[in-house]
Amino acid sequence: MHEKRSLPLEVLRYGLIVLVIGFFVFPIFWMVLTSLKPDDAIMVSPPRFLFTPTLENYRHAIEDKNFLFYIRNTLIISVISTVFVVILGSLAAYSFARYNVGDGHLLFFILSTKMMPAIAVILPFFLIFREVGKTGFGQFMHLGLDQHGALILSYVVFNLPFAIWLLVSFFQDIPRELEHSARLDGLSRLKVLRKVTLPLAAPGIAVTAVFTLIFCWNEFLFAYILTRKTASTVTVGVESFFTLQGILWGPVAAAATIAVAPMLVFVLAMQRYMVRGLTFGAVRG
Repeated sequence: MHEKRSLPLEVLRYGLIVLVIGFFVFPIFWMVLTSLKPDDAIMVSPPRFLFTPTLENYRHAIEDKNFLFYIRNTLIISVISTVFVVILGSLAAYSFARYNVGDGHLLFFILSTKMMPAIAVILPFFLIFREVGKTGFGQFMHLGLDQHGALILSYVVFNLPFAIWLLVSFFQDIPRELEHSARLDGLSRLKVLRKVTLPLAAPGIAVTAVFTLIFCWNEFLFAYILTRKTASTVTVGVESFFTLQGILWGPVAAAATIAVAPMLVFVLAMQRYMVRGLTFGAVRG
């Protein structure tokens, strides 16, 4: 009797799961479907599901718009930004977790900067990079407008508070006794951090790197305002299909699919490590 009563609940539960998954997956499915449609099958009512697939939209995005150039820019900017965020965030988070720098007030202030909307500071950033780019140092570091360094620095500044806040909890979950034992064995503080603490916090660092890379890859406002052509990213590249003559829906869908695919594959590949990192330290002995 108990199994008979639970069967409807199980069906309802799995039905709701399928419904929620379908709600979030359908836009991606429709985007991919649109990217494969010929022009005369896109803007029709009712929607056409049976058609002859074509790769013309991808050819237009890759060859005519040189979309692989945007992918290369985004990959360079996102990876370098993520590396800097992880390194600086790990060092800062470790100091907050072990030494309680600022007695919690400084950590809260750093986290509060993440709540500041990007649109509120985009104009000062634009003016700063415009002037810095005219100097010899700015040219050497590529910190001018439409240069990779400007976007990298902007992404580091805006993602670092989130990384610090996320990593602090991971470092706090690592027992101090392990570090004390390593110090008694003659290791310096830096060696303890490098050989003991960081390897134990690797799942949390991996999660932070994944989220930071996704944020950098998907960012649009800074890339749109601070770049023109040389350092434009995929989000700006997708926007370039919105022309004065109208929106090129087929190429837009193809470009968006190309832009989403690397992060989708990356997240699926890192899913196991993300779950492990997000549950790291959740259960304490």
